[in-house]
Parts: sequence; C-alpha cells; structure tokens
Amino acid sequence: MKLLSVNLSEPKVVEYLGKTVTTGIFKRSVEGRVALHGQNLEGDGQADRKNHGGACKAVYAYPFEHYADWARELGREDFAFGQFGENFTVEGMPEDGIHIGDQFRIGSAVIEVTQPRVPCFKLAMKMGLEAFPKRFLASGRTGFYARVLETGEVGAEDPVLCIEAGLPRVSVRAIARLMFQEKADLEGAMLALHLPALSPGWRAVFEKRLVDAGVPAADFPKASGKGEGCGEGL
Repeated sequence: MKLLSVNLSEPKVVEYLGKTVTTGIFKRSVEGRVALHGQNLEGDGQADRKNHGGACKAVYAYPFEHYADWARELGREDFAFGQFGENFTVEGMPEDGIHIGDQFRIGSAVIEVTQPRVPCFKLAMKMGLEAFPKRFLASGRTGFYARVLETGEVGAEDPVLCIEAGLPRVSVRAIARLMFQEKADLEGAMLALHLPALSPGWRAVFEKRLVDAGVPAADFPKASGKGEGCGEGL
C-alpha cells in the first residue's frame, strides 16, 4: 500500500447551476512533505464543516485503481490526482479490503478509518456530470474518511502500513451496503454499533433503524466517545 499523491485546496467560490457555491473539492497534487493536523492537512480547507469536516473526516482517501474504471466507463482521459476531491490518492487500498477502525501509519502520522464517503452535488460539479453522485455511490467505489490519531508529516510515495486492524472486521464496502442497500438487515445494523471507530452520524442512523424495528436502546453497545468534534452529516 502506498500514498501516491497528497492533494489540497483552500475553499473557493464558484458558480454552479445559477448558484454561488463555496467548495474545497478542487484539489491539486502538491510536492514535498505536508503537515497532517488533528482535523485537516495544512493548506487544505473544508467549506462545509457540518458535512465535510470535523475529526472523523479529517482526511479523505481514494484508491487510484478506480481512476481507470471511471475513465473507461465515462470515456474520459482528463483525470488528475485529486480528481474525486480526495486528500490522499492511494494504491492497494480497495474498499473491500479496508475496514472500519483499521489504523495506518503514513509518514510520521497515524490515521484510523471511520466511514465511506457519501457524495454530494459538489462532486457532480467537479465532474461536470449532474447524476454522477448517485452513480459514484452505487458503484461501491467510494473511498473512505479517516480521523487522525497521531499528527505528523506525509508526502507522495510514503508507504502505508497497517498497524492495527479494526474489530469487528467490517469493510468500508460492507458498511456502505448496510447503510444504503441492506436497510432491512438488523443484525448488520447491530454489528455496526460494535464498531468503536464508526462516525457518530452513521451510528445514529443504525441506532434509529433498530429502535424503529422495536429493539430496545438498552441493548445497544455504548458509544466509544471517539466522535467528539465530528461533523454531523453522513
């Protein structure tokens, strides 16, 4: 596993569908070492801190292998690092092989996987395709967010080393399926509540699903407390 590119962007104002939008999705690859702080990379910003920022979404990683899939499916050859708004373009980290709670050392920093990415209209704006977010989510090629456990410096070509496996073993792709395609799977919803690293917004959805099905809240495992400072949205 390897970090291929670090991509940054300060928020900027653009016009989209007749509206003014402030966004940090237009990431660009940068050279050299970059400091990874508790809630973001130095030189990077999130315009919508409710849905895109906070400790649980301090950094967003996207597998480079998906670039070829999208290029083939969309018939495009204009992709560059940061194309999908990711901070880290990574190699060898597919969603079905990365699990919620997995911890990785990159450079001198340590991150922990918290949830898949749920795309919004800003990805449609970036790609120039209004329907792209739905297609992106349905593909399972979502990438993943992570919190920062140890601040440090990162840079392109850094190896990505797994230093601790998240337990129970629920992959990024599996948790996305539970959230969006397998809503009737109450056993899966309860399993999700046993993931201490899972973002609080995702935990709240699974809790509500169980409560609505008649499962007593007293049966839920206690939250880990890792969600302090996280954004509220999925």
